Amino acid sequence: MSLIRVGALVGAILSFATAAMAAPPLEDYGKLPTVNDILLSPAGDRLAVLASQGDEGRLIVRDTASGAALLVLNTGIVKVHDIRWMGDNHIAIRISQTITNNTAISNDKVEVFQTTVYNVVTKKSIIVFRTQAEKIFPATYSYFGYSASNGHEYGYFDGEPLIQHGSAMTNFEKKTGELPSAEDARMDLFRVDLDTDQADVASGGSPRVSNNWVMAPDGTVAGESTYRQDSGEWTLYGHTTAGPVLDRATSPTNDFSLEGLGRTPGSILVFRPGADGEWSYREYSIDSLKGGTSLFADLGVVRTIRDPLTGLLLGSEGNSNDPHVVLFDPTLQAKYDKAKRPFAGERVTLNSYSANLDKLILFTENSQDSGTYFLVDIPAHKAEAIGWSYPTIMLADVGPTSIFDYKAQDGLDLQGVLTLPPGPARKNLPLVVLPHGGPVEHDSVGFDWWAQALASRGYAVFQPNFRGSSGYGKAFEDAGHGEWGRKMQTDISDGVAALAKQGIVNPSRACIVGASYGGYAALAGVTVQHGLYRCAAAYAPVADLGDMMTWTTRVNDSTNNETTRYFYQFIGVKSNADPVLQTLSPRRLAARADAPVLLIHGKDDTTVPIEQSRGMADALRAAGKPVEMIELNGEDHHLLKSTTRMQMLAAIVAFVEKYNPPN
Repeated sequence: MSLIRVGALVGAILSFATAAMAAPPLEDYGKLPTVNDILLSPAGDRLAVLASQGDEGRLIVRDTASGAALLVLNTGIVKVHDIRWMGDNHIAIRISQTITNNTAISNDKVEVFQTTVYNVVTKKSIIVFRTQAEKIFPATYSYFGYSASNGHEYGYFDGEPLIQHGSAMTNFEKKTGELPSAEDARMDLFRVDLDTDQADVASGGSPRVSNNWVMAPDGTVAGESTYRQDSGEWTLYGHTTAGPVLDRATSPTNDFSLEGLGRTPGSILVFRPGADGEWSYREYSIDSLKGGTSLFADLGVVRTIRDPLTGLLLGSEGNSNDPHVVLFDPTLQAKYDKAKRPFAGERVTLNSYSANLDKLILFTENSQDSGTYFLVDIPAHKAEAIGWSYPTIMLADVGPTSIFDYKAQDGLDLQGVLTLPPGPARKNLPLVVLPHGGPVEHDSVGFDWWAQALASRGYAVFQPNFRGSSGYGKAFEDAGHGEWGRKMQTDISDGVAALAKQGIVNPSRACIVGASYGGYAALAGVTVQHGLYRCAAAYAPVADLGDMMTWTTRVNDSTNNETTRYFYQFIGVKSNADPVLQTLSPRRLAARADAPVLLIHGKDDTTVPIEQSRGMADALRAAGKPVEMIELNGEDHHLLKSTTRMQMLAAIVAFVEKYNPPN
């Protein structure tokens, strides 16, 4: 029997969308998704929903069969990042706060993460490391696994021991304190009792060394990697650093990632450059010195798929534009293929699943879908829509998205995502160019709230994946080295020219908008480049490369670290004093700006300091150039609050409409 898609509620949405004529208000796009995530417990009998209502988060855990609520938690106005099942009885929620780090040399703001774990049976909770604050800094950084033994359940987190500091000294309620310095701090791996918060060291770390671990299902350390910030040496060990050395390499920007277990408890998986210079997944035996075995050749892996209880590798999901799942076990593959069959023609991602894949959460997006979560029950032959990201944005309001292929001036093959206004196809459209951040990130086909908001106002929106972007292999990423503000920038404008050549857009009616690195590209589009855009709007941009590198050096206590080397590699410099930093900095070229500029920045940004935007605004004003500056209270780099996200979106749309009217 084939799966039957439950259609009553979906049909109601279709009929409502057909009747809708006017575009939804901007706030419908700018607010946080109504449903942020839905996760099945490993056994599949419980469902955790992370939802938003305004700036407040909500965590709801329900019984899958009856729908009865097992846990309802209002998180309040905090920045919620994600949720995670740890076994079948515990659900963890990770939040962050911006702390002012009061030290003798600076008062930089730092984003600090905390994890709260709820027992859905007893309704009790712990905040990881809270009861250990005299010996462990009460913040979590990474999660490494789960185990259960002797009636106890454990989670594995890295934390900063306070051996040299005496106590945590940080007041999370007042958002101020003193964090351990980067020079002194080290990360140890702790085994944390999920019901008592008792924390014991499972493996030790070292100062100025980045450690990563992989846990076996029995709670032992299966593998560990270290990366020395000073020398750039990466080392892979079987078990811990006391075990055999399985691999070693030098990488200035740490191009190696210890991903987790392999297909068996005695193996671990590493994402790394391969012998051919491209990215490779290699599986190592933790007790063998024979080297790794390549997995997933030519699959374009986006993420690995793992058993939600044991962490063992089950397969992979590849191709972010048309996701496909490949599983090692033919029985599991058949279950997934059966679950996906009713969604032919839609972009489907595997969001969550029970350990045996009898139940799955699939997330669908396409040109008529702003994001829907489906619970698929294989034994019951049923698929049911259970959550919507943007329930007030109906089918007729979603602009079609597609991949646009073009070539750079030097012949390099490039792609971008093109989103067109909803409704009948038109030519010679006004354009908003929306380059991504990173710069090692990429845009893919799907519902993008920012692009869709602009498209709903009548603009074509182009999101170029310029050289240096991820998703196209290591050689494509490496092609961006030394091209910050150079070919990475002209790759963007080459896309505009290609769109114009096909008659899709009017190149004389274009603005450029972006955030973070995309914000740099927006500012560079009217300073480093000229004659291309009617306006430029930037959220949290890098505007002065020299100042940015000086700040990066200070917060890392050294120029000799992977973050600084990463910037040097992309910008094409060897020191903070290199004069090239000035020639590529929009702030230093403010007098050459040939279009109005809008700057928006969160006051709590710990990734790109707000001084970057303030300095750019001052330079533009001094040069007599039109500029607007908006500072967002309580917002960081990632726009995790509905109020400030809507404020940002409304300001940018108004600015673009003023200088580049859609009609």
